[in-house]
Formats: sequence, structure tokens, C-alpha cells
Amino acid sequence: MTTFLLVQGGNLSTDTWNRLAGRTDYPPGGQLGGRYWEGTVTALAVHGYQAFTPTLEDEHTTSLSGHIAQICTLIDQNRLWDIILVGHSYGGMIITGVADRMPERIRHLVYLDAALPDPGQSLFDLFASGGSDPLSFTGLEPANAYVEKIRFDPGNLVSIQKTYILCTKSEFAVVTGVARRKIEVVPGGWTYLELPSSHVPMADMPVEVVRILLDVVKQ
Repeated sequence: MTTFLLVQGGNLSTDTWNRLAGRTDYPPGGQLGGRYWEGTVTALAVHGYQAFTPTLEDEHTTSLSGHIAQICTLIDQNRLWDIILVGHSYGGMIITGVADRMPERIRHLVYLDAALPDPGQSLFDLFASGGSDPLSFTGLEPANAYVEKIRFDPGNLVSIQKTYILCTKSEFAVVTGVARRKIEVVPGGWTYLELPSSHVPMADMPVEVVRILLDVVKQ
């Protein structure tokens, strides 16, 4: 049966979530890790789908390769197949690397306002290619995971269906705009969608996010 694996981006603060959601869902001053998918998991379960939402190891003490290995290990340990692999924000780097390592396990890749790298690019490189200094963004630091360049064979991803969801009110349009332009140049194999949401649509447009994910199952 199809399983969702939802990969977080940077470690979102509870304060940011509460502000975007317009309500106090979590105590202030904390970090959410993979928990910001909780509402998505609950909604998918109503429709009979299981979803995994791991919290990534600290981005300062591990690397992009470490995060990719973390998700691959989860897939192996849980014997997951027919996976809809969703990456939010920095998580786009991770799902790209996971799909390169085990393409036979992945049914569909979903990039949710996410980084879309070429081989040899880091997250910071994507900011630079969009014409911005990544250090000009509040809270973005040159952590190990964000400066490591990804290595993968694009040929391993060709046969996997792919969806890109661009959030039009995102503060990271410099990175998502790079992704949109890449897809425009080579549109084959992509479904491209836009949401009029913040960078974290699970907070301000949760129903629409789930609707899109359920539509992905039908593809």
C-alpha cells in the first residue's frame, strides 16, 4: 500500500508556526522538528494512509549526506515501498538524494516550496544562483547540512513522477523561483502547482496541502 514519507525542512519554531496559523497550537519558544506535519498525518489517516514524519538530526552536527542516510535507514527499517516522498523547504535536497539511492522504492516525489538542486549544488548555492546572499535571511546559518554539495545521478530520477508546489507568499521565492525556472526548461515528468500560502502551507492552508497529496495518490 502507498505510504507517505514527509521530510521537514529547517527546524521550525513554535512561534513561527503559531504566527502563520493564526492561533496558539504550540507553547512558545520551542522547536517542532517533524511535528509540524501532525495535522497532515491525521488528515491522511482519515483516508487510510500511513505517514512517517521523522525529525531530522541537528543540521549543525550532521550533514546533508547524514540526513539522506537517516531517511534511507528509516525506509529500510520499516520495509517501505510505493512511497510518496515529500520534501518541504531544505527537505527537497534530502528527497533528491534519497530518490537517487533507492529509486525503486519511490512512487512519487513532491517538492513543497522546496529546494530543487542540480548535482554539485548545496542549499546555499541555490540562494546564490537566485541572486541572494543566504546569510541575509534571518535564522539561516552556514550549518553543515546547508553548505554540503549534493551528489546524485539525475538519470536515477527520470522515471519517478514529480510534483512541485510553489507557495506564492513564501519568503524564499529566490530559491523556489530557481526551481520553477528549471522545471520550465525541462517540463517533462513534472506536475507544477501553486498555492497562495506562506512557506509553511501546513499552517495556513492545511486542507489544500492534504487535497494535493491525495490527488498525487491517484496519479
